[in-house]
Amino acid sequence: MLRTVKPKNARSKRALDAREPKEIEDERVAIFVKGTKTGEVLNGVMKDLMILKKPSAISFSKKNDIHPLDSVDASSSSSSSSKVAESSLSSLEFWASKNDASLFVLSQTSKKRPNNLTFVRIYDGKVLDIVEAGVEGWVGIDQIKGPKSTPGHPPLLHFASELFTTHPRYVQVKSMLMSFFTGSASITTEDGGKGGLSLKGLEGECVISVSVAPTPPSLNNATDSTSNPPTALPKIHIRTYVTRLSSSSSGSSGSSRSPRVDLTPMGPSIDLVLRRHTNPDPELLKQAMKRPKVKKADVESGLGKKRKEKKNLEVDEMGDLRGRVHVGKQDLGKLQTRKMKGLKKGMFDEGDGDGDDGDEEEDTGTKKKRRLS
Repeated sequence: MLRTVKPKNARSKRALDAREPKEIEDERVAIFVKGTKTGEVLNGVMKDLMILKKPSAISFSKKNDIHPLDSVDASSSSSSSSKVAESSLSSLEFWASKNDASLFVLSQTSKKRPNNLTFVRIYDGKVLDIVEAGVEGWVGIDQIKGPKSTPGHPPLLHFASELFTTHPRYVQVKSMLMSFFTGSASITTEDGGKGGLSLKGLEGECVISVSVAPTPPSLNNATDSTSNPPTALPKIHIRTYVTRLSSSSSGSSGSSRSPRVDLTPMGPSIDLVLRRHTNPDPELLKQAMKRPKVKKADVESGLGKKRKEKKNLEVDEMGDLRGRVHVGKQDLGKLQTRKMKGLKKGMFDEGDGDGDDGDEEEDTGTKKKRRLS
């Protein structure tokens, strides 16, 4: 862990304040680390995942001997493998604290586990959980010709299987993918969701569909991840699309106002098979799942903080907070002005017609002549 240093100036203080916990967290930063041996497939997968994760992606150019799951394997229960796993976990925690990152993607290929991808999640400077998967099919972004999505926007996620809500292994994979792709407050759609979507900002957005191969009958009522071996788990298919809006026609009435949303394959297309994993610590997971007492409507509207009085506050279509201020009736007679002789009270009152105004003019004229002389 890094040594805690007291800030010496305002700039370092702002940098430390940016790392403090927030009600609405910033997008999670992911670090991509290459192992000692990587092939063409893993390099292409890592490159495509970085494109989807940008700009919150950091790539390590050097190769690192990182094996965080060596102590999990039953065949490698020796003390040397456990030491390698402990050093790997400490390296990940050090990199996470130094770069203010909470996600890792590790690539390593070997004869026993070819094209191996490891997803690591960090919370409060400690490793929360690890998911390992093997790449069995991959089609890159460059290999699919067509329009691409706008970079820098979080994608929309769609999970199309019952296992993502029933089986603990797939529930963990779903949570890991949601943390990886949608780190900030964004719209996430699921099967059976009742929330509506606004079609104004869907042009050119990225949609990631995560589906599962046909589910075996033995997994329909699965309650424990240890009841079935990893080889019996169906594959996970990740497909990426880009949205396009086109005019829609409704029978003989002609074209309707609401456009039709078309999904065009963009890439990458990745097929994963689940391998080893580690379950999160219950106490650490309980702390990570804590949420501030903020209403869901406030978070979706963009207010973010809990306010006592929310009257006359609204968020426009651009996400800016606008307020209306009510001012009481103003009395212009009490308006403070410069203390000039010509603006004194009674100076411009109407006279009674006895020639007072002429005397005043004569007096002012004599005063001016005296000053000039």
